[in-house]
Amino acid sequence: MSGRSITIVVAGDPVAQGRPRMTTVNGSARAYDPPRSRDWKQYARLVAQEEMKDQELFQGQLSLSLRVFRNMPASFSLRRRASARSGRIMPTTRPDLDNYVKAALDALNGVVFKDDSQIVNFHEPFGKWYSDKPRVEIEVKELT
Repeated sequence: MSGRSITIVVAGDPVAQGRPRMTTVNGSARAYDPPRSRDWKQYARLVAQEEMKDQELFQGQLSLSLRVFRNMPASFSLRRRASARSGRIMPTTRPDLDNYVKAALDALNGVVFKDDSQIVNFHEPFGKWYSDKPRVEIEVKELT
């Protein structure tokens, strides 16, 4: 695996892709993003644009690493916090990891790569963890 790579760090609470909301416009149904998902994707898109600056879009086959760092629950004892910081305790609650992936790919479409269909595999590290600094780290690599 060689080629260009980029890491985008989106600070703040991670937001997964929410269920689409429905409305009717002139008698026909229309789906739209929930406001929280839409706002997070716009923010992630701005962060990605800043990272990409004047670089060309990534080409060809790509690999993705997504690291979601969720806020440490206030109810955790000191012992549980230590276990969570070391990665022994990981979030098993909703939202699902695939919904974070969907939101990240939507945000990077047209900014880092032409289309998310270019993502052909995932690479490690990949998953959800607890942290005192919530964020999402997205790494995209060109496969050559």
